[in-house]
Amino acid sequence: MDVFKTISSEVAGLEEAVEIAFDRWGIPHIRAKNLHDLFFAQGYTVARDRLWQIDLWRKRGLGLLAADFGPGYLAQDRASRLFLYRGEMAAEWSAYGEDAEVICAAFAEGINAYVDRVEKGEERLPKEFRLLGTRPSRWKAEDVVRIRSHCLTRNAISEILRANVLARAGAKAEALRKQLEPDVAPFADPSVPLAEIPLAAIDVFKLATASVSFSRERLSATLSESGRWTHVNALGDVVMESESQGSNNWVVAPQRTATGRPIMASDPHRTHTVPSVRYLVHLTMPGFDAIGAGEPCVPGITIGHNERIAFSVTISGADQEDIYFYETRPDNRCSYRYADGWEDMTVVDETFEVKGHSPQVLPLFFTRHGPVLFEDAENNRAYAIRTVWSEPGSAPYMSSLKVMRAHSYDGYCQALRDWGTPSMNHLYADVDGNIGWHAVGKAPIRPNWNGLLPVPGDGRYEWDGFIASEDMPSSGNPERGFLATANEMNIPEEWSTTKPAIGYEWVDASRSQRIHRVLDDQRAHALADSCRLQNDLHTIAGERAKEALKRMSFGSETASRAAGLILGWDCLAGPRSSAAALFEIWVTAHLKPALYARFAEDPKIRPLLQPGDIQSVLAVLERPQEWLGGDAIETCRQIAESTLDAAWRDCQGRLGDDHTEWQWGKVHRLRLDHAVAAAFPEMSAEFDIQPIEVGGTGSTPMYGSYRPGDFVNITGPSVRLVMDVGGWDNSLFVNLPGQSGDPESPHYRDLTGAWVNGEYMQLAYSARAVEAVTASRMLLVPGK
Repeated sequence: MDVFKTISSEVAGLEEAVEIAFDRWGIPHIRAKNLHDLFFAQGYTVARDRLWQIDLWRKRGLGLLAADFGPGYLAQDRASRLFLYRGEMAAEWSAYGEDAEVICAAFAEGINAYVDRVEKGEERLPKEFRLLGTRPSRWKAEDVVRIRSHCLTRNAISEILRANVLARAGAKAEALRKQLEPDVAPFADPSVPLAEIPLAAIDVFKLATASVSFSRERLSATLSESGRWTHVNALGDVVMESESQGSNNWVVAPQRTATGRPIMASDPHRTHTVPSVRYLVHLTMPGFDAIGAGEPCVPGITIGHNERIAFSVTISGADQEDIYFYETRPDNRCSYRYADGWEDMTVVDETFEVKGHSPQVLPLFFTRHGPVLFEDAENNRAYAIRTVWSEPGSAPYMSSLKVMRAHSYDGYCQALRDWGTPSMNHLYADVDGNIGWHAVGKAPIRPNWNGLLPVPGDGRYEWDGFIASEDMPSSGNPERGFLATANEMNIPEEWSTTKPAIGYEWVDASRSQRIHRVLDDQRAHALADSCRLQNDLHTIAGERAKEALKRMSFGSETASRAAGLILGWDCLAGPRSSAAALFEIWVTAHLKPALYARFAEDPKIRPLLQPGDIQSVLAVLERPQEWLGGDAIETCRQIAESTLDAAWRDCQGRLGDDHTEWQWGKVHRLRLDHAVAAAFPEMSAEFDIQPIEVGGTGSTPMYGSYRPGDFVNITGPSVRLVMDVGGWDNSLFVNLPGQSGDPESPHYRDLTGAWVNGEYMQLAYSARAVEAVTASRMLLVPGK
């Protein structure tokens, strides 16, 4: 019996009626009769829940912020437009499937239909628009795919940092910054002056990929002050934020599960935001029925399942970017040396609307490789980036439109063929009991260099296409009984020795090692085991450091006390752990800086090593002879002693004299602050979620990466999914902080407590299960 009052709305643009059931947690279960209406309704419900978020995403990506917010956003707009896709749209659409344009058009129409209702006063305008005096804009289908700058690609920033560190501090300092796997010497062209590559060449890229910040000062900036907002936060924080965005996922074969069916788990790690970076939706029409999570600004789902297969992703370490160095012509800054002559840059004069001012026309410069990031006019040099973003078919996650509709392993493999960005570990499972892994994403072939340092853009270093999808590493139904990835180096050695390199920069292997250890030990893995593993606080980095400390003795009473606390630790980085607090403060605030000082004499270089590579730091403790000169073992002991002493005193200053009262969560806090609240601090209680004391580190499966400066948790699981493949209604989820982006909605923050406590909700799928958790209904009917 239907006990809910169904809200009925006439919506222009629909072909037939669409039913939407909203469950207790705000997930829309959309049931349509045709493809157009299904994705129209997805756009409509996303706008209903996240209008401010997706509107800001669109304006940031298209470089339209200054029109709404003034001159303080002009530099960011220019940076964003440098990275818009400007290629052929026919090739772009075809990469995502024959109906991709139709789907995106319907999605945009649905958003616009909701905006129309807002403009007519039939729906409430979100408070953010009212506070800032702006209105939501209407979308075009191409807006979904032309915006690339929210994608997770690599390694442009690292190339410029590596050039500076290698040239001015040497190979050991660079290894401390970033470990390369497989170990390889970065190729350096002798004509590129590595020591002279300006760090400012990173600024435009950082600005283009930065989130939008608000402050009263920025919002009130004059046109003459627009240049003040050409930089974003500290370099170390930018690097930490970009490198810490990853994920865990695993799939366990039926012979290793308690259910006798595959179990798949996925918890993508992104910068914590409010609203959530993820949006869950259930999409149903004749011949298609899928549920899961994606980004609110993209139609379809990226992580989830349909009636036959489950799929999930983590970031893989493909190198999809290169920095090019150019000699420019002394009498023409827009001409650069290429081959035996000079080639002119393409100059695009872009018009930017600016609130309170006449339109501003600013030039954008492009070489044959891509956008120009920096010009050194005094030395007749320029720097540009070549990125997979510029290639057709590289809109983030868009190939998911094909993946989510696959019904077999062969269909799934075919759907992955044109995956562009981000580079991914893609996991698969089906109701027949099969499991699989594929590395996907456009991986450039570099015939004569390894992509780790900037190279001349004179034609000697060009990509030779991309590694074919069918040639990328993959695995199916392994004897081990499970597949798991956590952004680690997982390219098989036999593949790496015979194929072009995919990449050399990967994430701390500790999470992967812990996940593999736990799964290896379980012979009847259950859904609850996956939930526990997603919330696991064990750090293998801590284990390794303890083993190194066991071999040392200290004359300092304070250092001995500190070492004793760590040696007695269970290596669980829980929010109430005193040893975890000491360990993380020791490694991050004292041990790493001491090693930076040891390997980089120039103090100006040391900040470039942040946040540092924990694997290299541990290697120094474990194998000091490979790193330290002279009496390496004694030198290492002295470094450990002095930094442990300092860390103990630091903890006393931060957490009090009684070490039994120290708690990791007191310094490692998760802040979920709405961007708008910074400009309206009086609204903080309404928009922001109170800081939460959390456990975890960058080395635990329950990922808790933090800023080195203040230990604030910046990255972690945005959504957690655990899927019972074939027993779909047993599947579980939790989304931080909730499904809605509206502070006035009950679903704005309602899942925060569950996320913190490791609790899950049912991901209802069958009609009966959806009915049981339905809290409200909506009927959209065609209107004029």
